[in-house]
Amino acid sequence: MEMSVRARIRAGDPDTFGSLFDDYARAVYNHAFRLTGDWSTAEDVLSLTFLEAWRLRETVDPDGGSLRPWLLGIATNTARNTRRAARRHEAAVSRLPRAEALPDFAEGLVSRIDDAAQVAALRAALSLLRRPEREVVALCVWSGLDYATAAQALGIPVGTVRSRLSRARKKLHKYAGTGLPAENGNSHPGRGQAEGDRIPAVRRTQEETR
Repeated sequence: MEMSVRARIRAGDPDTFGSLFDDYARAVYNHAFRLTGDWSTAEDVLSLTFLEAWRLRETVDPDGGSLRPWLLGIATNTARNTRRAARRHEAAVSRLPRAEALPDFAEGLVSRIDDAAQVAALRAALSLLRRPEREVVALCVWSGLDYATAAQALGIPVGTVRSRLSRARKKLHKYAGTGLPAENGNSHPGRGQAEGDRIPAVRRTQEETR
């Protein structure tokens, strides 16, 4: 009998793990960018997520469907740890003598400006939320996970996801007017909605719908 993808991942099959990266790297990268608002940091989170996924491969449930929620859960924790490390680094740098500012001659950023500006505006609104609320918005609204799958990704009860997302919606509607879809009893937030009702996704691709 042929082994399932999950069984091959658990067994550490490198070809299967390579295919996993090909299938979900863009979805993980987009999720990381939405959480961090920085292209370079998102690239770091992407790399660290798959390193951590390899380390945790034996914890994959043998039964189940897509491994995307599992990867997004790892990416969420990785982004969280990366932010902590960045804050420690910034605190250390702030104690150093200031160096003379040099002009930035970086090229090739034009195609990123619009997306970065859009996400910066959204992150400004999301800064009103507590970190756990931002994470459920990223998973349920941006990445389209249902409550149960988001709960599995974050390792928390389904009811906690519901309450966090409900609080997030109320805060964003009150303070930012972001256009998050209101609660309507749908157990699959982010699905079956008109495109205009969603927070715009950055670099949305077919991989994210898997």
